[in-house]
Amino acid sequence: MNNVNLRRNILVGSRVRIVEKQNQKTGKLTQGIVKKVLTHSSEHPYGIKVILENGVVGRVKEIVSSNLDNKK
Repeated sequence: MNNVNLRRNILVGSRVRIVEKQNQKTGKLTQGIVKKVLTHSSEHPYGIKVILENGVVGRVKEIVSSNLDNKK
């Protein structure tokens, strides 16, 4: 299982790239900072669903940097 499929790896404040529902076929990614994790289960095969600080909702496909990296 990929690290973006595990809820414990997606932290509020992390910079991530997500795919929005309408972009799933094209795979177009949107980058932003996680405001809230929406997936309640510990893992999800298509990626953990989040809402970004700008209000965009989608499933995480890449973690750019965790909020732990930002605090260094």
